[in-house]
Amino acid sequence: MPGYRKRLREPVIHAIDHVVTLVDGFPAPLAAGPDGYRNDVRLAALFASIQDMLQLFSRDRALTDYRSGPEDRGSEQISALLLARRTERNILGMDLIGDQVRRDVAQVSVSFSGHHLLEPQASAEECQRLLKRRAFDHLLVLALGQIAETGMQRDDLQRQRDLLQRQLQAMKRGSLSFDTPEASRTEQAALQTELDSLAQQLQALGAHADVLKLHLDIVAERLATAEQQLRKQEVELCLSPMNIRLDRSDPSARQMVFQELESARGERASLLPVLIATRDLPHREDLVTAAERYL
Repeated sequence: MPGYRKRLREPVIHAIDHVVTLVDGFPAPLAAGPDGYRNDVRLAALFASIQDMLQLFSRDRALTDYRSGPEDRGSEQISALLLARRTERNILGMDLIGDQVRRDVAQVSVSFSGHHLLEPQASAEECQRLLKRRAFDHLLVLALGQIAETGMQRDDLQRQRDLLQRQLQAMKRGSLSFDTPEASRTEQAALQTELDSLAQQLQALGAHADVLKLHLDIVAERLATAEQQLRKQEVELCLSPMNIRLDRSDPSARQMVFQELESARGERASLLPVLIATRDLPHREDLVTAAERYL
């Protein structure tokens, strides 16, 4: 398409600047091992135990693929980005109020699920570079999704328009109307109004001859508004050892701050860059034995 480079240049540069700033602003990597679990409340909130954390790492598809590939080369430590979905539920639980234990106390339970690692690498710098590329690719995925939705919307509007046109033609012939002429004219006017509305919507979506330009505009718009498509925010939590929300003043509260990524599609995930020592990971035979014991 003529002029596409010029149309995309500034949006691409803007999006690159955004994802570089976004990833560079992630917190410092945390050693995700037994000592790290005992010393950092974020890991204790994310995982029920040290064993659960290390077994999840061992089963993670991205980490398994990396360690089985030529890039690993026996790395003693691996950098990766840990993502997990945070969920909050209103529950009734037990609490100590004064010197009495009360039941059915309204509480908010915080849980994390869907843990997975992104871009495991022996080098922290290479991990960051790949995360920036992945973030940029996510912006393109959002644009592609909008292009697909626009195409579906156009097809649906065209089907509605064709149906209404057939109905209107039939009504004009009198084949669908048993009402008075006045009522028939009212219905025809309503159908014509709806047809005009559909025509305006189709025009806004672009004619078939303009589809390529429309798609280019969608990509450019998504990249030019990168900070709205993929953003980061800090979430402060005060949790009990059972991940129940507490007041900041509660002496048993564990105070922590998570960074969370949010996509324009409404997807949200807590993030934590981690350093994983391969010596801490369970061997495959240990995982098999644990699974057999569970079964």
